[in-house]
Amino acid sequence: MTTPIWQVAPATSPRNWHDDLVSNRFETADETAREAGIAAAALAVQRGELVVLPTDTVYGVGADAFDPAAVRRLLAAKGRGREMPPPVLVSTATTLDALAVGIPSYARALVDELWPGPLTLVCRQQTSLQWDLGDTRGTVAVRMPDHDVALALLGRTGPLAVSSANRTGMEAATDADQAEEMLGESVEVILDAGPTQGPLASTIVDATGPNGGRVLRLGAVSLERLNEIVASVGAEIVDEG
Repeated sequence: MTTPIWQVAPATSPRNWHDDLVSNRFETADETAREAGIAAAALAVQRGELVVLPTDTVYGVGADAFDPAAVRRLLAAKGRGREMPPPVLVSTATTLDALAVGIPSYARALVDELWPGPLTLVCRQQTSLQWDLGDTRGTVAVRMPDHDVALALLGRTGPLAVSSANRTGMEAATDADQAEEMLGESVEVILDAGPTQGPLASTIVDATGPNGGRVLRLGAVSLERLNEIVASVGAEIVDEG
């Protein structure tokens, strides 16, 4: 399955990325700054802006999943086209049923065991959803991250289209400095929760098949662990990579 420059006046003196730091960067270790940061990020999302957030794998860059213009800005910031639609992050496992249909029993078993956590499930999307994530071919990739800051933000914004915080072809950011260096000019708010557990990204499983799934990307969850879970419902996950 195929998952699914503007010109500026020349500077008068040499510059580097540190000269263009995002002013709305919040250190979430401090409770007051964390609350202010989550509020600022939620407002930015509401306005159609991009935000950087920590997850349990790597840092992500997010936008309102139901704002097509914001999603286009996300893809442009990363240097991606519509053929590489972003996954959607959610704050509760029950939201999966609002976004997807025909969820097989083995996928639900994986959710029960591994959410919140580093597992992304590609499912058939609800046809009634009014969004445009790109060329999804009728599917949606969904994940519930195991990170309190990400979950707190998602609890306020609802589902976010989130991709790894990096330019395409570069390593995913595992701290806020790396994310800001690559994407600082494109984002409104950065939530800095220190280094993540990366660099391994989430494992992505195609769960559109009724009797078994297949690994689209092997990441933090091993194939052995996936099959240990789905064996209880008589299914198998294969890695065709």
